[in-house]
Amino acid sequence: MRIAVVALGKIGLPLAVQFASSGHDVIGVDVNQRAVDSINAAKEPFPGEAHLQERLEELIPAGRLRATTDYAEAIPGADAVVLVAPVFVNDETWEPDFKYMDAATKSLAEHLTPGTLISYETTLPVGTTRTRWKPMLEAGSGLTEGVDFHVAYSPERVLTGRVFEDLRKYPKLIGALSEEGTRRAREFYEAVLQFDERPDLARPNGVWDLGSTEASEMAKLAETTYRDVNIGLANQFGVFAANHGIDVYKVIDACNSQPYSHIHRPGIAVGGHCIPVYPRLYLSTDPDADIVRVARQFNASMPERLVAQAEGVLGDLTGRRAVVLGAAYRGGVKETAFSGVFPTVAALAQRGAEVFVHDPLYTDDELRQLGFEPYALGDAAELAVLQTDHADYKTLTPAQIPGIKLLVDGRNASDAALWAGTPRIVVGTAG
Repeated sequence: MRIAVVALGKIGLPLAVQFASSGHDVIGVDVNQRAVDSINAAKEPFPGEAHLQERLEELIPAGRLRATTDYAEAIPGADAVVLVAPVFVNDETWEPDFKYMDAATKSLAEHLTPGTLISYETTLPVGTTRTRWKPMLEAGSGLTEGVDFHVAYSPERVLTGRVFEDLRKYPKLIGALSEEGTRRAREFYEAVLQFDERPDLARPNGVWDLGSTEASEMAKLAETTYRDVNIGLANQFGVFAANHGIDVYKVIDACNSQPYSHIHRPGIAVGGHCIPVYPRLYLSTDPDADIVRVARQFNASMPERLVAQAEGVLGDLTGRRAVVLGAAYRGGVKETAFSGVFPTVAALAQRGAEVFVHDPLYTDDELRQLGFEPYALGDAAELAVLQTDHADYKTLTPAQIPGIKLLVDGRNASDAALWAGTPRIVVGTAG
């Protein structure tokens, strides 16, 4: 097949590589000329994705994969087009921002030719594929969906850093706007993906048709919103446990020893492109989902709650040197999308603290570009807030932060034995 992938970011590029590795001719489209040039030079434009670099070195010289900024070069004659342009959410109104996907869809439509399957993989509010993309594609192309071309929705279900592994591990969900679109979508994904055997599943791992684009859209929102709500519940339990001298981790482990309990872990923040965003996409079409809204608000409040705890122990934070340990939203990943570092720094600064940020994955210049003052281990600080569960912080000691009077561990990632004798607040425990 001839396949076009629109948007070559941390999901789109690995998808393009996967399709090309499966024996197809793939061209990727991206508005970022620097990324396009890097890909065509067989150099990964971002670090951290397992096996991406080695696969680029195989596919680019072989001519199986290339990149361009020109839709006119990529779209005409394509058997399938996969779109993974981002959809954001307004921080204040919680309304979806379709700006980038609208632009990608309109550009695609201008060059669409008959016979193409179009599959959207970006997470969307329920109903978006049918009510927004289908009319936009028809208006821009002059073609008729279900007759001249076909549209499906198939959510990406992978984590950055392990995309190729996850593509094999999880069923590929599809939903189309017509029976022929369903057939085409199934054949497409069966031709570009390979699946691990999963005896734990109710049916064989592979392409699973959910019957409609709406069901497929909801499945992605439901599986990620579940995690946010579950973490919100864990955080609620953690706050209560800490106020009553209970170790919530012992409680959670005890609960989860029974097969019907799957309580997650509390934490200072829920970050990344997915979990903080998708509940709000769900709420955009189900505004009565109070459970979802309250969980999202509670999770967002955790940085402020933990900084307030620190103030309760140390007293006035005005003029005190404080370091936030970790800029990334999760350990081992160089990504700050919706990271808890931002509200944590803000909460400390609002109390008058002099705030610094440390992260072993970022240079000082990169931290400054994010708006932070970098910190080096060995420099003095009175307060440290562990925001990211990087492996480096598991062996951190008070001696590495001279003058420290309190550690706030927002991830339960530090070693209690190493911190004996130094005041320490751990999220979800009495300290």
